[in-house]
Amino acid sequence: MSGIDKDLQCRELIAKAVCGKGHKFSQTTHTIIPSHTPSTVLGCWMINTNFQAEMAGDAVEVTGTYDVNLWYSFANNTQTEVTRETVKFSVLVPLTFFDKHCRGDLEIVARAVEQPKCVKAELSGGGTVTVKVESEFAVEIIGETKVCVVVCNSCDDKDFHLLGDYEDSSDEYDDFDSATLLDELD
Repeated sequence: MSGIDKDLQCRELIAKAVCGKGHKFSQTTHTIIPSHTPSTVLGCWMINTNFQAEMAGDAVEVTGTYDVNLWYSFANNTQTEVTRETVKFSVLVPLTFFDKHCRGDLEIVARAVEQPKCVKAELSGGGTVTVKVESEFAVEIIGETKVCVVVCNSCDDKDFHLLGDYEDSSDEYDDFDSATLLDELD
């Protein structure tokens, strides 16, 4: 065994890491019943979106609420009003990968890639309005994982050279995004 090999050891590190990931685009339809029989839908938007996420088997369930604001005319288009209704939603986000060897308490992080928004609102008879909503959620599961690294006993006065030409001032890796490596494995 050479002198360098004697100095090298393997160590296990415990680190927080993304152990699971998922993404889901969803569409849902709500029926809104305004206080007056609408003549025309003038606009519709969602505000006050609140949500939380939790594991649901091999997926993550994102549940929450948002306010549907429906602006409409009534009385033969002579008056307008805005109706606000809070609706609940639930989206099951499948995981594209999940490392079952993750340890410790898992942290579920969800974010709205695309906030819930109205893509279509139309009169549907009987004084009701049908509202079609689109949204997109991304989730990550964060937990502890073990990483094995090679270390040396002492780095003092060692002259380590990497294979190939390498310069510390290189810009070559400035735009590196490790998340794309996982996407390429899918």
